[in-house]
Amino acid sequence: MANLVIKNTGSWYTVLTEGGETVECKIKGNFRLKGIKSTNPVAVGDHVEIIRNQEGTAFINKIHDRKNYIVRKSINLSKQLHILAANVDQACLVVTVANPETSTTFIDRFLASAEAYSVPVVLLFNKTDLLDEELQHYQDMMVNLYETIGYQCIQLSAQTGYGIDKLKEILRGKITLFSGNSGVGKSTLLNSLIPGLNLKTSAISDAYNLGQHTTTFSEMIPFPETSGPPLTPPQGGGQSLPDGINSPLVGESEGVSWLIDTPGVKGFGSFDMKPEEMSSYFKEIFHFSKDCRFSDCTHTHEPGCAVLKAIEEHYIAESRYKSYLSMMEDEDDNKYREAE
Repeated sequence: MANLVIKNTGSWYTVLTEGGETVECKIKGNFRLKGIKSTNPVAVGDHVEIIRNQEGTAFINKIHDRKNYIVRKSINLSKQLHILAANVDQACLVVTVANPETSTTFIDRFLASAEAYSVPVVLLFNKTDLLDEELQHYQDMMVNLYETIGYQCIQLSAQTGYGIDKLKEILRGKITLFSGNSGVGKSTLLNSLIPGLNLKTSAISDAYNLGQHTTTFSEMIPFPETSGPPLTPPQGGGQSLPDGINSPLVGESEGVSWLIDTPGVKGFGSFDMKPEEMSSYFKEIFHFSKDCRFSDCTHTHEPGCAVLKAIEEHYIAESRYKSYLSMMEDEDDNKYREAE
């Protein structure tokens, strides 16, 4: 099994070696992945080869083929992407219907991006304890919508522990990326899953009802319901993972679990998604598109469009179709788009 990138702080990467120690690494200046215009050519979850130096650190000189990865478009460099993580088994998108509200556009953009890169998604509806009867009804409707499409949904509360046991069941033995808007309680949720983790959390801004960024880098965190050799302290002045958490190498045994914490994101822009392929990233639209009169139907105006008919008959939610149209427009201006 190759060495595993477990943390990315920008210029440095923490790599878990085959021997169970962690080493701080940099990328050689001429090392870039062919065919991928990325702000971070190496991502958390990558399997890499390293060359150690006399200072106790190392250089990453090779990256192994990825089974998948999930990306978002870079905010400042619109023609580049940022890889959130690679080689994941699933992604958990943490959303909230209030305090702050996660828009359906953001949810749909994340789901479409995950579909494009073959990453299964579970939707985690957090802060259930803060909902009144009306908001709970709205959340139930959202859960029904996405479950009907085919996505697993879990209603939970990181504060009270409601739903946490159900979440733990789907995390066992898997590498899971956690993502979501700032303020949805992702760090609080991870703290409740891993005692002693103590990720920094922040209150919601009263002025704007928005979250504040508390995670500034991506990191793989071993899920404690596994066994294995403890990590040795990283070489080169790095930091070790939380005390008391043992961390087996991925692939050493069955049941190895990792959680990947990522910075909060405001929106998802499509990247390298052609308009003619967009419908395949929306499960229900793809389902009905098979009955369209024209094989190259864009599902916007064509006669005999089965998708437009399904929308009229309420088999496809208008919110999902709106998200589909917004992603179709991305190709025109090739820009990063915040969730509406």
